[in-house]
Amino acid sequence: MTDSSINRPAGDAGINRVVLAYSGGLDTSVILKWLQQTYGCEVVTFTADLGQGEELEPARRKAEMAGVKPEHIFIDDLREEFVRDYVFPMMRSNALYEGLYLLGTSIARPLIAKRQIEIARAVNADAVSHGATGKGNDQVRFELGYYALAPDIKVIAPWREWDLTSRTRLIEFAEQHQIPVSKDKRGEAPFSTDANMLHTSSEGKVLEDPWDEVPDYVYSRTVNPEDAPDQPEIITIDFERGDGVAVNGVGMSPATLLETLNEMGRRHGIGRLDLVENRFVGMKSRGMYETPGGTIYHLAHRGIEQLTLDRGAAHLKDELAPRYAELVYNGFWFSPEREMLQAAIDHSQEKVSGTVRLKLYKGNVGVTGRRSPHSLYSEKVVTFEDDQGAYDQRDAAGFIKLNALRLRLLGRRDR
Repeated sequence: MTDSSINRPAGDAGINRVVLAYSGGLDTSVILKWLQQTYGCEVVTFTADLGQGEELEPARRKAEMAGVKPEHIFIDDLREEFVRDYVFPMMRSNALYEGLYLLGTSIARPLIAKRQIEIARAVNADAVSHGATGKGNDQVRFELGYYALAPDIKVIAPWREWDLTSRTRLIEFAEQHQIPVSKDKRGEAPFSTDANMLHTSSEGKVLEDPWDEVPDYVYSRTVNPEDAPDQPEIITIDFERGDGVAVNGVGMSPATLLETLNEMGRRHGIGRLDLVENRFVGMKSRGMYETPGGTIYHLAHRGIEQLTLDRGAAHLKDELAPRYAELVYNGFWFSPEREMLQAAIDHSQEKVSGTVRLKLYKGNVGVTGRRSPHSLYSEKVVTFEDDQGAYDQRDAAGFIKLNALRLRLLGRRDR
C-alpha cells in the first residue's frame, strides 16, 4: 500500500491540531499516523485510565515514537471521577439496558468525551478524533458527547473515511510506517475487548454465532463459577444517600469500593452475562459482559431501597429506569432529559441509607439482610402475632370494596 492509496477526505482544510482518544493499540496507533499523513496536522493524544487494568506508559512511548510532543501526550487517571460522577449516579437509577446489561461500556464514553473536549480547548485544537467503527454504538456516544459540550467542534472518525477496511490492511499500513504491532494482533484476533473499572466486554469472531456457547478463555475478569470456592462469602455494604460508602464496615472511596467488590466478585465467578442486544444503529449484536463488582453493587442497592423507598417512589423509579438506561446506552448522557431523570432519581435517594448483607457463592449473589435508620418496614404492623392495634384488619373490607366497585359494575353489565 502506498500513501497515495489513502482517500483524502473532503473539507479537511483548517485542521491544524486534533485530539485523539488513544489507547496505544493497533487501531489508534494507525489512526495517529493516518491523521498526521492525511490531514497534515499535529496530533495530541489522550489516554484515559478508567481502571482497565493495563499498563498505560507504553502508550506514552508509542506516541513519542510517532512524533507527538511530550507536552501533547495526556494520560489521565480518571478512576475516582468515573465511579463517583458516572457509575454511582447511574447505579442510583438501577438502570439495566434491555433488562440485563449494566452499561459498563456506555457509561465510560461521556467521561472520555468530556475530557477530550477539555484538552482540545486547553491546546487550541481544531478537532477531536476517536477509533470507533461505523457499525457500533461508540461512535454515537463519543460524538453526541463532543457536540453537546462543544457544538462547533470538528470530528474525525477514520473508520468512516479511510479504505483500511480489514485487520490485514491495518497491519500492512502499520508495518509500512514502522508502527509496532504486538504478536497477538498479527492475523485476526479471536474476539475484541473493551475494559474499564466497571466491566469487561467481548464481542466478534468466536462470539458472532449466538448459538455457540462462549468459550471459557474469553472470560478474563471472573473465575469459572464451577471452580469458585465451595464455601460462600458473606459481606456487607453500607450506603449513604444512595451511594456505597463502606464494605464490611471499612469506609472507602467510590473507586476503591468498586475495586474491592470486583475482587470479591471475581473469585466467586459473579457477573457474567451473554447477551444479544439491539444496538442504537439498528443491528443486533452478541456480546459477553463481565461486571463482577457492579452486579453485587446493583443488587445491594436494590436491597437497601426495599427498606427505605415508599412504594410509589419505588415503582416510579422502576418505570423510569428503562428510559434512563436507554439514554445512557444511546449516548445521551449530556441531554436535558437524562439530567431531569437524574434530578428525580437523586431526590428519591435522600433516605436511602443503611447496610445490606449479601452472600456470594459460585456465580450467584443474594441479599440475606438489610437494615436502615430510615426503614419504612414496621414489624409491629406486619407481624402475624398480636399487633396490639397497630393495624385494624377490618379496614381492609372497605378498601377491597372500593377497589372492586368498577369490577362489580362491569360484571353486572356484562353478565
